[in-house]
Amino acid sequence: MTANSFRRQGILFVISAPSGTGKSTLCGNLRATPDFIYSVSCTTRPPRPGETNNVDYHFLTVEEFQQKIKAGEMLEHAKVHLNYYGTLLAPVKKALEEGTDVLLDIDVQGAESIRGCKDPLIRSSLVDVFIMPPTLEELERRLRKRGTESEEQIQMRLARGKEEMQNWRLYRYTILSGSMEEDLIKFRAIMRAERYLSSRLTLV
Repeated sequence: MTANSFRRQGILFVISAPSGTGKSTLCGNLRATPDFIYSVSCTTRPPRPGETNNVDYHFLTVEEFQQKIKAGEMLEHAKVHLNYYGTLLAPVKKALEEGTDVLLDIDVQGAESIRGCKDPLIRSSLVDVFIMPPTLEELERRLRKRGTESEEQIQMRLARGKEEMQNWRLYRYTILSGSMEEDLIKFRAIMRAERYLSSRLTLV
């Protein structure tokens, strides 16, 4: 008698959070394990200290980014804080088709674009998660601790963060941010549950 086994398509995990919440650090910790691939986003903003091209982001010129939009190569894209951000479609679809889970670190505009995607593979694979800061005061503290923005940029990010926090109900899951260890445990619990959904599995 042949033993039963399951096969499934990949899951598209989307994480959004106001800038400064700790989303990038969370994704960095998740990337340390090999159980999914991290989709590297494209952006027109300049690299921050310590960031590497094609590892942290694909750093593009505005002209290069706009060419990819026109060619239909973007799964989603948005203009945030005067810069473009976006996700390439082809590598995401390839991974999902091969049964590999994908992690996307994108803003609320990008998540909304993916929810509206008409591609059936993308729609059936999507699991979106919002990381909610405990308070705006804590968000401001984290932004200032980062020490990478001017006062004007901090105020702009706080204003946008307040707007983004109103979108949490649009996401399938919401994590109230605590310590990095707590956020990581909560997110991994979501990952485990989604991987065992009967609707995602095929018995072979």
